[in-house]
Amino acid sequence: MSAIDTNRIHGGTGSLGIGSKIWAALSAWNDARMTRNALSRLTDRELDDIGLCRGDIERIARAR
Repeated sequence: MSAIDTNRIHGGTGSLGIGSKIWAALSAWNDARMTRNALSRLTDRELDDIGLCRGDIERIARAR
């Protein structure tokens, strides 16, 4: 299994420009996509070992 980068800092974009807000949205979308793909590659047994089922993948990916 590959390592997942969880050290990315998501700062507030209140006073930053529209470009920063777009970048933050794209970054959040990509993080959710990577999480969804990583969890989808696991077997049902591996998901059960970490307390998840296939139906939980989308919820977990959106919660990031």
